[in-house]
Amino acid sequence: MNHPETWTNAVNNTSLQPWLDEQVALAERIYSAHGDYSRWLLTLEQLSHYTTSETDFSLPVIQIGKRDHLSEQQKNEIEQLLFNLHPWRKGPFNIFGITIDSEWRSDIKWHRMINGITPLQGRRVLDIGCGNGYYMLRMLGAGAAWVLGIDPTILFNMQFKAVTRFINHDIRADLLPIGIDQLPDDLDYFDTVFSMGVLYHRRSPIDHLIKLFSCLRPGGELVLETLVIEGAGDQLLLPETRYAKMRNIWFIPAPQALKTWLHRCGYINIRIVDVSTTSPAEQRATEWMKFESLKDFLDPDDHSKTVEGHPAPRRAILVAQRPGNSKRP
Repeated sequence: MNHPETWTNAVNNTSLQPWLDEQVALAERIYSAHGDYSRWLLTLEQLSHYTTSETDFSLPVIQIGKRDHLSEQQKNEIEQLLFNLHPWRKGPFNIFGITIDSEWRSDIKWHRMINGITPLQGRRVLDIGCGNGYYMLRMLGAGAAWVLGIDPTILFNMQFKAVTRFINHDIRADLLPIGIDQLPDDLDYFDTVFSMGVLYHRRSPIDHLIKLFSCLRPGGELVLETLVIEGAGDQLLLPETRYAKMRNIWFIPAPQALKTWLHRCGYINIRIVDVSTTSPAEQRATEWMKFESLKDFLDPDDHSKTVEGHPAPRRAILVAQRPGNSKRP
């Protein structure tokens, strides 16, 4: 993580700065408690031998360094070190000509989303459940002034550290190893808050939406991406046990039900930007993520259903606004 001085311009003299400063010390203790931390730390130290100022976060495949900057032996070494951080869920990245072909083609979701939201130029952004930071870097590529990501999965934190370890200039982004429940109440701070792939994991989706509301400044924008089902009105799916082999899936609403939830939580100007069925072109196993993926979660004889017989994954992207001069519901 960057030293607190790197975020001074973004949060100096705000209620957020003391909390962030405290999190820096806590993060190191959280990292060091993980059983693989020593191995990951050695990987990061070895990667720090290679740095570059050549980056482009605006491309579908995030570019860090150029192919001809290193020898083939050096690239082979880097590739093996990055494999030490398997599995890579989000991406893709290209690092000195090495393509990290992640499980998710995250650029596809970004393309569906980016033209439907308020431009990020100059905005302070919070990315909840940010994974390894692929979207955080795309946000910077779109002009964000500062991005804070949070994700409690330590491996994803290490992947972000690995990717940014190559970059020898300030990237105006920081990641904390925490979940949304550890965020202060009533932040009232961020211009844009992203919650992508999180809502259906929450036992209380309404509480999640209210917490997101409190993270926004009055007038700020929520970008919400989540599983939905086909249907009108207030229909929703509550899986009895698993959904697509996942146990921690709670509520999957129809898009209109999701709009109703947002309205009840105090949001205005609620819009559906996109609804798309997830395809194997977007989510699949690769050399960089060798475990089960989408095709293993679908009925082999009918890809319109999961292995449990539920509707196959569909995802919606919605945007909504916190009203100006509003208080938390």
